[in-house]
Amino acid sequence: MPAYRILIADDHPLMRAALRHAVAQSLPDAALIEAGNFDQVMDIVGSRRDAIDLILLDLHMPGMNGFIGLFLLRGEHPAIPVIVVSALEDGMTIQRSLEYGASGFVPKSAPIETISEALHAVLEGGDWFPAIEGEAPPDPVPDSDFAERIASLTPQQLRVLSGITAGKLNKQIAFELAVSEATVKAHVTVILRKLGLHSRTQVIIAAGRLVVEAPRDEPVAGRISPA
Repeated sequence: MPAYRILIADDHPLMRAALRHAVAQSLPDAALIEAGNFDQVMDIVGSRRDAIDLILLDLHMPGMNGFIGLFLLRGEHPAIPVIVVSALEDGMTIQRSLEYGASGFVPKSAPIETISEALHAVLEGGDWFPAIEGEAPPDPVPDSDFAERIASLTPQQLRVLSGITAGKLNKQIAFELAVSEATVKAHVTVILRKLGLHSRTQVIIAAGRLVVEAPRDEPVAGRISPA
C-alpha cells in the first residue's frame, strides 16, 4: 500500500513529467495520479475510494478559471491539502493562494529541493509558502473578507459564478450545468446577496481578482528537471 496518493494536475505533459520526477525523488513510495484539466481533477477526486492525500494544482490549466477552481476544490473536498504550482511568482499571486485556501505555493522554476520541502511540510499538516520579496502590491479590491464571502458560496453557486465571469448567459450556464434557467437565476440572486453586490457587472468586476493571467513565457519544466 503506498504511503501517499498524490494527484499531479497540470495541462503540460512535460511539466507533469517533471513534477512526477520531483515527487518520486522526494517520496519514492507515493502513488502518483495525473490530470490534464480541472474537470479531470474533480472526477478523480470524487470517484476514488482511496482518498487523495495531496494535490499539486496548476493555476492555468483548462477549466480552472483562475482561483475559482481552487475555491471549488476546497469547497467540495476541504480535507485534501492543495499546493499551487505556478509559473507566476509575484507576491499577489502567492498571497491570494494563501488567502484562498491553498496549503502551499511552489513556483515552477523551483528546484527539486524546494518541491521536496513543500511536500513534506504540507503532508505533515503544515503549510509552505515562499517569502515574498519586497512588499506585495496593494490589492485593487481592498475587501478583507472577500475570501470568506466567496468561500460561503456552494459548489453549484461557484460554478454559476465561473460562468458569469466567463461572460456566459444564464441559458448557457443552465445548459452546461444541466439545470433550468430559473435555477441559475436563483443562484445568481443568492450570489449577489452573499457578495453584497447588486448586478452581474459588479460580480464580474469583483471576481476579476480571482482571475489569474497566464504568463507569456510559462516554463514547461522550470528547474524541476524530468531527467
